[in-house]
Amino acid sequence: MSEVQKQQALTAEKVAIEQSKSQFEIQRMRTEAQIKRELMAEEFNYQMQLAQARIKSESQRDKEIEDRKDKRTRISGTQQSEMIEQRQNNLLPKNFESKGNDVLSGNFGLGQFDPK
Repeated sequence: MSEVQKQQALTAEKVAIEQSKSQFEIQRMRTEAQIKRELMAEEFNYQMQLAQARIKSESQRDKEIEDRKDKRTRISGTQQSEMIEQRQNNLLPKNFESKGNDVLSGNFGLGQFDPK
């Protein structure tokens, strides 16, 4: 009888150890899954920010392209108006090329026009 109780106690102890191991493994897996979920959420946020930045950049580039087209169209219209006026009034040809003086540095130096 004593031997049977001893075997039952050993068996119960082994079962308890296995249950503890199993519970520990389950908890470890849950913790790992939680960490993976957090990492995936963080990666998703980074991907969203990256996509938004990419869209903003493309939008800005497209806007700049359109602005340059608009500027070229205005310049072309101005030149055509000048050419029409030149033909109508028999004026000399006009040079539309830049002479390098169209860069503004912010320092205009208007002192030469001061009254003397």
